[in-house]
Amino acid sequence: MKTVKLLGLAILLTAAFGTARPADRIIYPAPDQARADIAAALKTARASHKRVLLDFGGNWCPDCQVLDIYFHNAKNWPILNANFVLVHVNIGHMDTNLDLAREYSVPIHKGVPALAVLSDQGKLLYSQKSGQFEAMSHMQSSSVTDFLVQWRPQQPGCSAVMLNC
Repeated sequence: MKTVKLLGLAILLTAAFGTARPADRIIYPAPDQARADIAAALKTARASHKRVLLDFGGNWCPDCQVLDIYFHNAKNWPILNANFVLVHVNIGHMDTNLDLAREYSVPIHKGVPALAVLSDQGKLLYSQKSGQFEAMSHMQSSSVTDFLVQWRPQQPGCSAVMLNC
């Protein structure tokens, strides 16, 4: 069964990137950009009434690569783009930006990718308490869809039970 899952992941990644290995993709910027990127995201979020989605991880991390694929697929990208400002926070090899992880209550020692959601005012609304997304290569894109829908800002005039708001 594990071989089938690995083969499926290989097919998914090949389809998404051709022959390039996922680790060749640079998703996470230089670690020293994190604070400036978060500040810029908060400014954009305030102006556009979006939330900030912090994605802690590293370019070396296969599960981080899969999460980014899922963020940008046809189902999730419209939800992400309409409701969030995404910030990739580079944690190096679990040795950089640990202060930011602590500041946003993200236990990266339990695995990455690790996510936090901030309001447009910078208030922490969610931080994962366990490694919910650290096994992305074994999860479906719908897990990301469910997360994005759950944490997107509520539109005026919508109730929590309305799915299309």
